[in-house]
Amino acid sequence: MTEIPTLKMALKRYPTNEALLNGQVTSPKVNFEFHEVEPIHNAFAPMAQKQIYDLSEMAIFTYLQAVTYGKPIMLMPIVMAGRHQHVCIVYNTDVHKSLTPADLPGKKIGVRAYTQTTGCWVRNILVREHGLKLDSVEWITTEGGHLTEYTAPSFVTQKSDKKLINMLMNGEVDAAILGNDLPDDPRIKPVIPNAKEAGPAWHKATGLIPINHMFVSTTALAKSRPDLVLETYRLFQKAKDMSGPAKGTDMRPIGIDAIRPSLELVIDLAAQQQIIPKTFTVDELFAPWREVERAGV
Repeated sequence: MTEIPTLKMALKRYPTNEALLNGQVTSPKVNFEFHEVEPIHNAFAPMAQKQIYDLSEMAIFTYLQAVTYGKPIMLMPIVMAGRHQHVCIVYNTDVHKSLTPADLPGKKIGVRAYTQTTGCWVRNILVREHGLKLDSVEWITTEGGHLTEYTAPSFVTQKSDKKLINMLMNGEVDAAILGNDLPDDPRIKPVIPNAKEAGPAWHKATGLIPINHMFVSTTALAKSRPDLVLETYRLFQKAKDMSGPAKGTDMRPIGIDAIRPSLELVIDLAAQQQIIPKTFTVDELFAPWREVERAGV
C-alpha cells in the first residue's frame, strides 16, 4: 500500500479554512502538517528565503519581491486575507488634537516595515485619494523586509530598537500604520476621515479588494507533485464553500478570474512605491500555476 504523503503547511486560521484545519475536509491523496504561526508574518521570510514549508500563506508584496529575486516559490490563486485599510493609519490625540491626510507632509509615519502589505495599501490610499507625495513624509520602520536583497527608498529610516506603538504613544512618530495590532484605546483615532465607511465605499466604487495574503507552494513541489498542489487548491475551495457566504465583501476570493483585477492594482502600486523594480502581468505570475493545472488533473 502506498503511503500518503504529508506536506508542511504554514497558515493562520480563518473562517474559510477552518474546515481544513479541524479535519472536516480531508483527502485520500495527501495529509498536512499544519503550522499555525503566530503572528503569521513570521512564516513569510523563512518561506521566501529558505522554503522551509511545502505550502504557506504569504503577504502578496513579499511574494512579488520573491519573484523579483528568483526565489523558487509559486503563487496559487487563493486569497487568504484581505481587509479594508482606511482605518489602519492612526494618530494619538494626546500628541495631535487632530491630524488629517492634508497634514502629513513633513511628518513622520511609523510602519512595521516599508514592504508590509498594510503599509503599502495605506500609502496607496494616501497617494491616490488624498494626493500625498511619498517622499514628503519620513517613513519610520521597526523591521526590514522579508527579502534581505531589498533596499528601502532613501526617505525610509529604520529604528530596529523601537516598538511602533511606543513611538506613537510618546509622539516620536506623528502617525502609525497598524493592522491586527491596532490598539483599543480612546486616544487613538484614524487619520482618514470617515475611515470605517471609506473602505467599503472604495470597494463599491472599484469592485476591488485590498489583498493582504495569498498562498504559495514551493516550485519543487509544484514540479514534482502537481497533483498534490492541485488537490490542496481543491481542499481550500471545499473548506471555503463549507464556511458559507461571506458577510459583506468577500475578502478571500479563490480563482484567477476573481483575483485578477485586484492583483493588477497590487502589482502596479508595488512598482510605484519602489517595492519591486518592474511590473509583472497577472498571467506571468500565474504561468507556473497553469502548468500545475495542466499536469495535475
